[in-house]
Amino acid sequence: MKTTRRPLVTSRLSAQARCCARLILISLGLVLAAQLHAKPLKVFILAGQSNMEGHAKVETFDYIGDDPATAPLLKQMRGADGKPRVCDNVWISYFTGSGTNHGEGLGKLTAGYGSRQKPDQDGGKIGPEFTFGLTMDAVFAEPVLIIKTAWGGKSLHTDFRPPSAGPYVPSAEERKSWAAKPEKEKERAAATGVYYRLMVEHVKKVLADPKRVCPEYDAAQGFEVAGFVWFQGWNDMVDRGVYPDLAKGAAGNRFDKYSEWMAAFIRDVRKDFNAPKMPFVIGVLGVDGAKPSVSTAAFRAAMAAPAALPEFKGNVVAVPTAPFWSEELGAIAEKKEKVRQMSYYLNSKHKDHANADGKMTEEQKREHLKDYEAKVITPGEAATWKRGASNAGYHYLGCAKTFAQMGKAFAEATLGMMPK
Repeated sequence: MKTTRRPLVTSRLSAQARCCARLILISLGLVLAAQLHAKPLKVFILAGQSNMEGHAKVETFDYIGDDPATAPLLKQMRGADGKPRVCDNVWISYFTGSGTNHGEGLGKLTAGYGSRQKPDQDGGKIGPEFTFGLTMDAVFAEPVLIIKTAWGGKSLHTDFRPPSAGPYVPSAEERKSWAAKPEKEKERAAATGVYYRLMVEHVKKVLADPKRVCPEYDAAQGFEVAGFVWFQGWNDMVDRGVYPDLAKGAAGNRFDKYSEWMAAFIRDVRKDFNAPKMPFVIGVLGVDGAKPSVSTAAFRAAMAAPAALPEFKGNVVAVPTAPFWSEELGAIAEKKEKVRQMSYYLNSKHKDHANADGKMTEEQKREHLKDYEAKVITPGEAATWKRGASNAGYHYLGCAKTFAQMGKAFAEATLGMMPK
């Protein structure tokens, strides 16, 4: 009996061993295959001023769905529960603040990483980062990390001034206006480049330990600084001291210095992040959409100009954002401006308006203004404004539809420059 059973036991053990060996080989093969196909963490840097922060309230999301052209984008922005989508594969570090109170918010990308009162708390708003990340999430299997640094009211000429641009040199107009205030030049010198340095320091801090922000980071695979998006401009555009009007008949663009400093900025960030051909997107200011003033049109041209330089061919793209301005909301904003103007006329006792003699009470002024607004803005327009707008014109009316389209466009432009 024993002699007949031993071969059977041995045979069974051999079969089990072979099965185990095959499973081990398959497991090893899968691990090796995963390692072979693993790719570096994709890192994208977003920087700028208040419109990079983003002032579109989440409450304006529904307005995106009113337009058949953007309704699919709204579906991408929301999960099955109707709430803003949380990206499974995209993480964000957001460095922002005001004054000297800077801080970081971090986590999986979702809505709420727009402008914030407190850097580490959900502000209920979005900037371009949300749909930028959603677009990247749909493209890449590997993890994505967004590092966003943005502060409201900051200039390129001073706050974000790149090192290679050198010290700020006041214009003749500024020297004249500062003559009686010698401290102005010292204040400008102290402020020069502060936010450029804060940006670089934070990016380097995050990249020194990516796993702190992105738990899926694999040190064996490393990371790739895959793109940079710059979205800024307002504070430069409205500064006539830095960019004075040209003499009558003079050729050129009064904002030519912006183009020069923007080109220096691109070179410097590529050097600082050791990414000589890093795809770079310039988000061209689009406030007022298709009806820019002469000054705004000139500034847009200056913003876009560096992308045409031969050294930046194929790796710098200027993305116009004017096409994403809501003309519908813009028209209502113009009517709201008329109402504000009427309020000013009443309070200033303008000779051509109702309170010219100054006898109207506060209650009478409020009633007059209410009646005037009802004549200027229809109930339908008031409802549309409430649904789609949440801020001022210089913040693209706080319209999520606008910011969502801009973020997607910035991502697509970046992808178009990345190696295939």
